[in-house]
Amino acid sequence: MKGILGRKLGMTTIYKDGKAFGVTVVKAGPCTVVQKKTSEGGEYDAIQVGFEELTPERAKKILTKPLVKKFEAVKVKPHRVLKEFKVGNINDFNVGDIIEAGVFSEGEKVDVTGFSKGRGFSGAMKRWNFRGGEASHGSKFHRELGSVGNHTDPAKIWKGKKMPGQYGNEKKTVKNLTVVKVDAENGLIAIYGAVPGARGGLLVIKSANR
Repeated sequence: MKGILGRKLGMTTIYKDGKAFGVTVVKAGPCTVVQKKTSEGGEYDAIQVGFEELTPERAKKILTKPLVKKFEAVKVKPHRVLKEFKVGNINDFNVGDIIEAGVFSEGEKVDVTGFSKGRGFSGAMKRWNFRGGEASHGSKFHRELGSVGNHTDPAKIWKGKKMPGQYGNEKKTVKNLTVVKVDAENGLIAIYGAVPGARGGLLVIKSANR
């Protein structure tokens, strides 16, 4: 399985073979291999990669001391983000290797994971797409939630009831998206369709698993 980390730049249109493709442009990599995990010590072979290199001074401010020591031990510059990817052959990678956007090719299928836009505390109609009440005169039920449970039995509100609350800012994965274009020189990947998150949001791009 191939994988890389990146930041969402935004959406645009690419014209290819006389067709228009709405794509999301991602600034992918470079990522540095920080650690190798083998099936001997765990359940699977995997590599841990770092994204967004930090200066030693900055690293001491925003990273924990154990993380700083970890980077020093493997003689790799500290990074802001760490992520693990399962791999087929662990011997294809070494600590310090660089993974760039060119790891993917045009036409390849990928799964993209990110955090959806946070919309704060929202009502039930916006959060759960409830219909609401009548908007006409005389109605006293417009955007309210409605009944949330019985009176005597069970005399409580069941867990998981759809109610107002935090909306968005959830981890979401969009599967089987197509890579339309790869600009390895500038570290850009154009992916057909929309992906979760706002501009500048962190994305995890992996080979599609089905």
